[in-house]
Amino acid sequence: MVAVLVSDKLSEEGLRVLREADGLEVDYQPGIDLDELRKILPRYEGLIIRSGTKLAADVIERADSLRVIGRAGIGVDNVDLAAATVRGIIVMNTPEGNAITTAEHSLALMTSLARRIPQATASMKSGRWEKSKFSGKELFNQVLGVVGLGNIGAIVADRARGLRMRVIAFDPMVSEERAQRLGVDLVSMDALLAQADVITIHVPLTKDTRGLIGAKAFAQMKDGVLLINAARGGIVDEAALLAALESGKVAGAALDVFESEPPPADHPLLARPEVIATPHVGAATDQAQVNVAIAVAEQVRDYLLSGVVRNAVNLPSVSADQLEELRPFIALGEKLGCFQGQLCEGGVKEIDVEYAGQISELNVQPVTLSVLKGLLEPWVGERVNFVNAPHVAQQHGIRVIESKAAQPQDFVSLVTVRMRTSECESLVAGTLFGRTQIRIVRVDDFLLEAIPEGATLLIRNHDRPGIVGHIGTTLGNAQINISRMQLGLSPDGNEALQLLNVDPAPGEQVLEALRQLAGIESVRLLDLGPRVS
Repeated sequence: MVAVLVSDKLSEEGLRVLREADGLEVDYQPGIDLDELRKILPRYEGLIIRSGTKLAADVIERADSLRVIGRAGIGVDNVDLAAATVRGIIVMNTPEGNAITTAEHSLALMTSLARRIPQATASMKSGRWEKSKFSGKELFNQVLGVVGLGNIGAIVADRARGLRMRVIAFDPMVSEERAQRLGVDLVSMDALLAQADVITIHVPLTKDTRGLIGAKAFAQMKDGVLLINAARGGIVDEAALLAALESGKVAGAALDVFESEPPPADHPLLARPEVIATPHVGAATDQAQVNVAIAVAEQVRDYLLSGVVRNAVNLPSVSADQLEELRPFIALGEKLGCFQGQLCEGGVKEIDVEYAGQISELNVQPVTLSVLKGLLEPWVGERVNFVNAPHVAQQHGIRVIESKAAQPQDFVSLVTVRMRTSECESLVAGTLFGRTQIRIVRVDDFLLEAIPEGATLLIRNHDRPGIVGHIGTTLGNAQINISRMQLGLSPDGNEALQLLNVDPAPGEQVLEALRQLAGIESVRLLDLGPRVS
């Protein structure tokens, strides 16, 4: 049984997903004390949290068995991602479960801000009728600037177009084609600040976005602009916002998030009449809570039991359909990496993974990760998996290049791995025969068709009569069987390369005897692991 800990409150619907899964043992301890969490965490392979559980590096370092952390919600700022990645732990969030709810809250803040609804409500409840005081701003034909056109930003843009607003957006990761489908004009950040009548923020808090809306940004805005932030505190510089409100540059601000939460009671922004605020409730609807609970439970379940990765923030996400299509290529990538990792001497400087043919049309990131995993495992004395392989490569100063080429002449898909070390360069290429049969089809300049599995002899020799026979005799005398043999010739025909699947693996004495045979240039024993069906 795979043990999963749920350390924050989760809806019954989400818990049911976990409890009904064959193979999972669920421990529900919402609000567990941090010291107790440190003690018990080593026994769990899965952990589901909300914002209440703080996973700093010292906590994650105790998670000896942990494979996945599932965050019910979008933000993962309560998880030390670097520490999790180094330990090979996948961190998942649920960006879609509360996207509609958060987008609707942003729109509610926008309309409330434009029409000053909270202020008018407070006035009415205090017994006053101040109709002339609360003249608002019409949103029709106004320019809405959306900073971040991800799931939530796209929904806000769509709904705002229904209000007949003109929508512009800044998002360097979004293509023109996607923006056109959304009916949005992509612009630079400077252009958005200069043109927008209303600005709404929908980006995560990162080192690049912290303080994104600061004094410089406010100076570029139109006079009388409205600002909405229901994303993350810290993206808007609160001191700069206060100054912009005091100067009249910003006519009003609606905030669901703050740099420090909860903000102090005497926070100067809360005292401003132009500011409306809510206590980080953008995702707080009953539907959203159920949605994210079910989503995170399904994601953690599917990863632990089936290896399916979705919504990982430190690993490329792969849907079930994509995984099914990529699975044989992932296995191929690991074999190619494993092959390369045993070829050259010297420290690895660079790995270049090239994709050609149909494979180049897919999400190849998981395949590149599998190459790194296969390459690093044989010679790195630490746990290496698909999550921390890039980190381990970076630690060892390995440059990783991923490229796509034109259609290969002889194969539907071809994956080529070039490795450069301090002492040599090597190339190995592979493909699939049918849908799942892995083949090595090129080693340096030699073309062949080899099945990469088990103990394999890689022999380079002069192309002379009798050499193959001498090799067979030497192995036969040592009671070593050759189950398969593949031969390739160099382009000039003077040199040959052999890949021999052997059983059992020969010892050093046999390897040395092979090296002493006339015409033999080099003999290397590779362990290419079990056969992949």
